[in-house]
Amino acid sequence: MSDSEIFMCADVAVVGAGLVGLASAVALHQAGFSVVIIDSKDPTKADFSDVTFDAAWDERIYAISPKNAHWLNNLGVWPLLNQVRIGQIQSMEIFGDETELPLNLLASDVNADNLGFVVESKALMNALLKQIKTLGITTLFDNPCEAVIDSANNTLLQLPNHMMIESKLLLAADGSHSWLRQQLNMPMKQSPYAQAAIVANFKVEKPHSNIARQWFSQDADGNNAILAWLPLPDNTISIVWSVSTKFADSLLRLNRDEFTQQVKAAGCGMLGELKLISSPVAFPLTLQKTNTLVQNCVVLVGDAAHQVHPMAGQGVNLGFRDVIDLVEILKNKSQYQALNDSTLLKQYSRIRKADILKMILLTDGLYQLFKSQNTAVRIVRNWGLSATKHHVISKFLVENAIAL
Repeated sequence: MSDSEIFMCADVAVVGAGLVGLASAVALHQAGFSVVIIDSKDPTKADFSDVTFDAAWDERIYAISPKNAHWLNNLGVWPLLNQVRIGQIQSMEIFGDETELPLNLLASDVNADNLGFVVESKALMNALLKQIKTLGITTLFDNPCEAVIDSANNTLLQLPNHMMIESKLLLAADGSHSWLRQQLNMPMKQSPYAQAAIVANFKVEKPHSNIARQWFSQDADGNNAILAWLPLPDNTISIVWSVSTKFADSLLRLNRDEFTQQVKAAGCGMLGELKLISSPVAFPLTLQKTNTLVQNCVVLVGDAAHQVHPMAGQGVNLGFRDVIDLVEILKNKSQYQALNDSTLLKQYSRIRKADILKMILLTDGLYQLFKSQNTAVRIVRNWGLSATKHHVISKFLVENAIAL
């Protein structure tokens, strides 16, 4: 090391200051480990002034499971959210492409208050950043990574201005196009869905009654489409409409009134007249999976480790569960085990692979099922939705949903 180099040591270095990266830094710090979080951009420079009740709603929202909401509360993050801007999902209605009556999933069936909570991305980011500052966690924002050296004993991360960071563990939380993952040649299989998810917010005429609604259908070209309406406060909904890239392009070319009518029709006019209150935004959808979640001292979490179809709203929940499982394993390690002990990291990999595979089978399986135009398949899938109306099966689905 030359005299001009700046050297820093930490138990854990986290690359990526998105929701999962920030949450992992808070959780690891509170578990007693020294943490530094690095990002090429500075998330604190974002404008968080519009998280008051009467401000415009963020286009990007997340459905947070009750289990993860409880975890965020234990981290001290949930109380920092503006509670009047959190939507509650007390039940869910799911419609097949040929079913008139929906499958109903009720939180009350398992004596729960909610199936989930609808939270704005910007608000959750703001709350996490506040907690990072309160806890005094070291942040190196506006610092793009320049090089990484990974060994069985530690990692060295090189930043601008001759700064070097040595850590026992290095978390790659830098998104689906992870720089760290690519630098270390960690394999990742990507399968584009040839779909885009369109997100937008609407005021609705009829009360949504804290019900999330989802429709599986086909567009005019016979391609499968999945529309979700998620309840927000003040009789507002946020939509996620997964459609073919061709249909998405045509929808985005419509004027506001035309787009609103398309959304209303796709939702069978369930909530009466709609008023668009945000500009529609689209992003491409890709299935992303790997068998290599750990390499030496580097651990993949969040979108760097997996990306699933948004139909179940489990993307960020899956990332939070990566962190929950990792921190739990590290907290319960023997005092003689190093943080990067291969036995611990193999345990993390084994647990997470099972959970990720379960979610991929659910989301990709439903996508492929509703993609098929085969008459027999269409009959079976809609019969399946009708069959699940049996109370015992519906209760089982709800129990699994709130356990995520």
